[in-house]
Amino acid sequence: MSSIPADLSYTKDHEYVKKTADASVVIVGITDYAQGELGDIVFLDLPKPGRKVAAHEVFGTIEAVKAVSELYSPLAGEIVEVNAKLDGEPALVNTDPYGDGWMIKLKVNAADLKGLMDAAAYGKLLGQ
Repeated sequence: MSSIPADLSYTKDHEYVKKTADASVVIVGITDYAQGELGDIVFLDLPKPGRKVAAHEVFGTIEAVKAVSELYSPLAGEIVEVNAKLDGEPALVNTDPYGDGWMIKLKVNAADLKGLMDAAAYGKLLGQ
């Protein structure tokens, strides 16, 4: 059973979006389910701040012992920060996907959040 925090929004590609105090900036990472499916994460290739991305556009890759997967932006926006901790500790995505394992901060149009799934809908997608 994967952890699905109720205060986050989700995509069918298993990314989560966490609101911050600034309504126009969100934190993006992969869900507990996604990190569990990937297994031990050994490397992340994340973009530089300032890059603009479209919704569903690939913004990076995540490499695990078993596979390499693309990371998709859940929303259109501009990357304003990248989690530098992941350079030296990619396994944070495994141990704390919703905390220290976040990947990017994205400046977005807050109205776009309405198109994402809530925890109940994401749980249903996973069959939980």
